[in-house]
Amino acid sequence: MMTIEWRDRVYEDFSVGDQCKHRSARTVSGYDNTLFTLLTQNPAPLHLNREFAEAAGHDRMPLNSTLTLALVTGQSVADLTPNVMTNLGWSSISLPAPAYEGDTIYSMSEILSLRDSSKRNNVGIVTVKTTGFTGKGKVVISFDRAMMMYKRGHVPTFYYANQEINDK
Repeated sequence: MMTIEWRDRVYEDFSVGDQCKHRSARTVSGYDNTLFTLLTQNPAPLHLNREFAEAAGHDRMPLNSTLTLALVTGQSVADLTPNVMTNLGWSSISLPAPAYEGDTIYSMSEILSLRDSSKRNNVGIVTVKTTGFTGKGKVVISFDRAMMMYKRGHVPTFYYANQEINDK
């Protein structure tokens, strides 16, 4: 298991079994839930109508499940994927318990597998299992995500505020 910092890792810096508790956590407000639901054109009253949610057995409005997926994926980016070429997909998405407006969502990831790309020699394929949970430890989502990660010496150079940032 690696002991180096998670930020700015490239493919070679990961090992199967590495675990990371992501730095970002977020308390999700009712406004966040409503805005996300409306922006994604999801008409489900479960996320827009408190009385409907209560009639469905919830004491609070549950979060839109795709908001939970987006939030927990986003929490992992600073640690896992600043050097990603592209996401390849999500699989095994599970929502074992609802998350609610007002919950603070935390997350962690574990490296499941690593392999060289069969088509590109400048990247490898990294698969992670990410779990999102509330401040009380209730797991609200888990999923596997595969991505192409740049190898050392192949991260593109870019310019930030007129200052060149070199690849690793």
